Amino acid sequence: MDALFPYLLLLLAAGALAGFLAGLLGIGGGIVMTPVLFLVLERLSVPEAWHMHVTVATSLAVIVPTGLVSARAHWRRGSTDAALLRRWLVWILLGAASGALLARQLASETLADVFGAIAALLGLKMLLPLDDLRLGERIPRGIWTAASPFLIALVSAMMGIGGATFSVPYMTLFGMPIHRAVGTAAAIGAAIASAGVASYVLGGWNVAALADAASYLGFVHWPAAVVMAPAAMLAAPWGARAAHALPHRALSAVFGIFLLLAAARIAFG
Repeated sequence: MDALFPYLLLLLAAGALAGFLAGLLGIGGGIVMTPVLFLVLERLSVPEAWHMHVTVATSLAVIVPTGLVSARAHWRRGSTDAALLRRWLVWILLGAASGALLARQLASETLADVFGAIAALLGLKMLLPLDDLRLGERIPRGIWTAASPFLIALVSAMMGIGGATFSVPYMTLFGMPIHRAVGTAAAIGAAIASAGVASYVLGGWNVAALADAASYLGFVHWPAAVVMAPAAMLAAPWGARAAHALPHRALSAVFGIFLLLAAARIAFG
């Protein structure tokens, strides 16, 4: 834990920002925490071969309590689609577990490239004025009831994010009001993070480079998670309040620029 002291303010600030964005946009905050954790863990002697795995797993560990707090705040405001959650839940859990297991098989550099590529695409999307784009008036049923949440959760667990980065655009493209999509995504993020972090703990349990270090629980660097989680949990309800008052266009543009910078740093760092 002592090695974390020089980075406490950075981790606390990233946790608070992630929590605020979790409430504001329904995201788990992982898209903010992952780049920061990547930089901090780089300086804490994390084995290079598992650097990105530890980054992603630790991000998901913080998202679990943050997502639950955010989901509760949105539920109390009546902005959660409970019926959609019931249809999607099993596939979300299966997708997140599968994503974590798949990530275990990939090299750290490959996992970083996946994050960088997807974050760059999402950053470009958020910079463009596509908020009113629609592909339909209702969430697709049939095979998409399984395929959509499974794929959203699989990719999210590989990236260490809560899934709202994908699920909010998906739901709004098919006619769901933005505030309802954000509230529903908060619950989705908590489910993805819970299944994902459990798989990362189990998947990293017997990794020789980590097994003897007191700072690791599987692939999770628990001291970093413990520092970030309280700040994120405290900030999440404030974000949920702001979600019903702030325009999203300017915030989306700023967030898009952040994603592009983060993608470049991780992919080429």
